[in-house]
Amino acid sequence: MTMKEDAWNEGLEIVDAVYGPGYSVMMEPYKDHRFNREIVTNLFRNLWADTALTIREKRLLVLGLTTMLGRPDLIETQMTGALINEEFTDEQLEFLPHFLLFYAGAGNTTALFRGIEAAKAKMKAAKDGA
Repeated sequence: MTMKEDAWNEGLEIVDAVYGPGYSVMMEPYKDHRFNREIVTNLFRNLWADTALTIREKRLLVLGLTTMLGRPDLIETQMTGALINEEFTDEQLEFLPHFLLFYAGAGNTTALFRGIEAAKAKMKAAKDGA
C-alpha cells in the first residue's frame, strides 16, 4: 500500500469515527477526485484526528459555525454523528438552540433546531426499524 493510500484509509477511519460506522462508504467513488482526497486525507486524517480537541469539541465548533450558515441539512449530518457517538444528553440537545439563539439569531437557530430534530427522528426511525 502506498503512503497516499494509507493516508486515504486513515482518513476514512476518522470519517467513520466522526459520523458513524459505514459513513465513509459514500466517499469511495470519489477517491480520485482532488477535492475529496483533500477532505479525507487532510481535514479528517489530520485535523479531525488531532487530539488538541476532542471530536465532540470540534463538533461543537462546527455546529456553531453551521448554525450561522443556517444549514439544517449540514447540522443534521453533524448531529446524527453526535447521536451515534452519544456525545449529548437530551438536556444538552435542548440547550444548544436556546444558547445559540442569542448569538446566531432566531432564523439561524431555527436551522439548528430543525437539524437536531431531524437527526433525532432519523435515529429513532433507525432504532425502531432495527
